[in-house]
Amino acid sequence: MNVANTQIQMRKGLLEFCVLHIISRGEVYTSDLIEELTQAQMIVVEGTLYPLLNRLKSAELVTYRWVESEAGPPRKYYSITEEGKSFLLTLSDTWASLVNSTNEITSKN
Repeated sequence: MNVANTQIQMRKGLLEFCVLHIISRGEVYTSDLIEELTQAQMIVVEGTLYPLLNRLKSAELVTYRWVESEAGPPRKYYSITEEGKSFLLTLSDTWASLVNSTNEITSKN
């Protein structure tokens, strides 16, 4: 097995949760999402974010609005919907449970 592939899959599994969490803090531009995810080493390839944002939009968990830019084309700013907030709350509970379970297992010698 390739450890790098497993690490990538672990990150991908958490990416949706992290993206929703970032968006839940307030309206966000895509490049700001990419920057925060990159700094946290959660995103390996930028191209994985755009399909995820489209899926979240299709599921009505996020919405976006276009804002005119003086420096170029209009920018798409994302915000979380009420359904997205509820979904994120469920994911947060699941995350807390997974962390507890993982710590319980990995703390034993």
